[in-house]
Amino acid sequence: MTTMSAPESTSDDRLWAALAYVFSPLVPIILLLWEEKKERPFIKAHNMQALILGIVEFVLWFVLSFTIVGVCIPILLWFVMLYWAYQAYQGKLVNVPVISGMVKS
Repeated sequence: MTTMSAPESTSDDRLWAALAYVFSPLVPIILLLWEEKKERPFIKAHNMQALILGIVEFVLWFVLSFTIVGVCIPILLWFVMLYWAYQAYQGKLVNVPVISGMVKS
């Protein structure tokens, strides 16, 4: 999990990127449908990662919800996503293991 140099971003871009992590997968879906925002380089860089992480979180929660571990893992992932939201709000790009590579290709 490293940070990379980010494309230039406005405070609005940083806010939307952070919200994409906090309220994933709802906000990333909205951003994909919002013409004005979906092509912004900074938002685009964070949005797909947040969408995939949100889907992974829901799948983990659904599959593992019958165990105590299943409740803890999505909660821990959400706290990590809060950290990534903070990094996005600071104007940094976040390299999420495995997912960043998928998004770039």
